[in-house]
Amino acid sequence: MAAISHRREKGARTFSTMPDSAVRLLSVVKNYDRQRAVDNLSLEVPAGSIYGFIGPNGSGKTTTLRLILHLILPDQGIVEVLGERGTRAANDRIGYLPEERGLYKKMTVQRQIGYFGRLKGVSGPLIRKRTEYWLDRLGLADRIGAKTESLSKGMRQKVQFITAVIMKPDILILDEPFSGLDPLNLETIRKEILQLKREGTTILLSTHDMTAAENMCDNIFMIDGGKKVLDGPLSKIQENFGQDTIRVRLRGNEFNSWETLPGVSAVRDQGRYQELRFKGDSGEIIEQLSRLGVVEHFEIVQPSLHDIFLRLAAGDKPPEKESEPSDE
Repeated sequence: MAAISHRREKGARTFSTMPDSAVRLLSVVKNYDRQRAVDNLSLEVPAGSIYGFIGPNGSGKTTTLRLILHLILPDQGIVEVLGERGTRAANDRIGYLPEERGLYKKMTVQRQIGYFGRLKGVSGPLIRKRTEYWLDRLGLADRIGAKTESLSKGMRQKVQFITAVIMKPDILILDEPFSGLDPLNLETIRKEILQLKREGTTILLSTHDMTAAENMCDNIFMIDGGKKVLDGPLSKIQENFGQDTIRVRLRGNEFNSWETLPGVSAVRDQGRYQELRFKGDSGEIIEQLSRLGVVEHFEIVQPSLHDIFLRLAAGDKPPEKESEPSDE
């Protein structure tokens, strides 16, 4: 069944129908000269979700986004966007915030937004109405006539965000939208992204901010070396790794030989506390710690997305899950 997105504008509601998968890649390959950037990649982005793209630099993440945007074509495989495989049909329904920002310094904010809106097929009167709406919403109403070069970095990023959403896209692709933002502006953009999702927009969020990805995304996709490493709901991904992490704090953090504790295979120093990856009996670890000093905090948790990212980037694999016994 196709999903229906609801778009409201001053009391009027419009409806657009989209397939259950807003984006679908099937066995996609992309080469640059002799370098394979994307290697037999298949994925599906559920309509109306926030789908997180993560991966190390040079992993094939940006190439995948460009394939979805039809900026480049695959050497093999299928790229399907909003149920269509044509290279132009869905473009006016996709908003894009690139990592490398592309505003015109000498152009005023109003003309800038209007220019990008017209490129996406939005009419003049509607552009003016939406421009005023978004500038007011993002606290930039008094900057409508200012040249872009006079704006702060956070303001410019807000303007770039408006240019990506001015035509009310069905799909919004955000490449590092939080890069360089102070906490106040970051929170403003984060709230708007979540609101767009509530209104039915499918959002592809490419980010190195693991905390933002963990808090905001319904699904996480990780690519490394052009190959898919992870794909699915964060809860399922964490479940595959199990509860193999201990967060511990000793009074004063005077102990430094964490690797010598029984069953501890890796240690990550978080400053105020330590994260220990362990196998075996956690009771042995806490018994050893209680001999070393006062244990102020001890918690067994699933690994964070940040920790999972570091493990996979280092070449680790999710632990093999034990198969359930057969009834026969």
